[in-house]
Amino acid sequence: MKNLTNQQKKFITEYIKTLDAELSAKNAGYKSTDLKSVADKLLSDSFVIKEIKDQLKGHISSLRVEKGYVVQKLLEIAEFSLEEEEILDKEGGYTGKKKLRDATVGLRALEALCKHLGFNIKNDEPGMPETKIITINNLDEDKI
Repeated sequence: MKNLTNQQKKFITEYIKTLDAELSAKNAGYKSTDLKSVADKLLSDSFVIKEIKDQLKGHISSLRVEKGYVVQKLLEIAEFSLEEEEILDKEGGYTGKKKLRDATVGLRALEALCKHLGFNIKNDEPGMPETKIITINNLDEDKI
């Protein structure tokens, strides 16, 4: 098994802190003018990747975060973000219209929840159309 160099170990430590490969390569002392290619090379090294994964597992287990807690928080974020709220006019009066608080955040939370629970969002069955998520603004009233 290949031993990691001190510089690779420094890169791994920095990468776990920042998740910015170029910055991590710079902070680890790599002197190349093309830090992106250095970072790409480091992140394609199976030994570097294995060490990153091992260290992340250690960090995660030391946090003692339960899966149920993650699921609960994702659900709370999705529910809060996808609740309707009144639309106000410029003077602060109610218009009688409603909108979702933050559909983008809500959909991201649902996507993360699906991934966490192992749901397959993409339809990989042959001959089946891909499911597309659209907003109410994109609906064609003639097709409703």
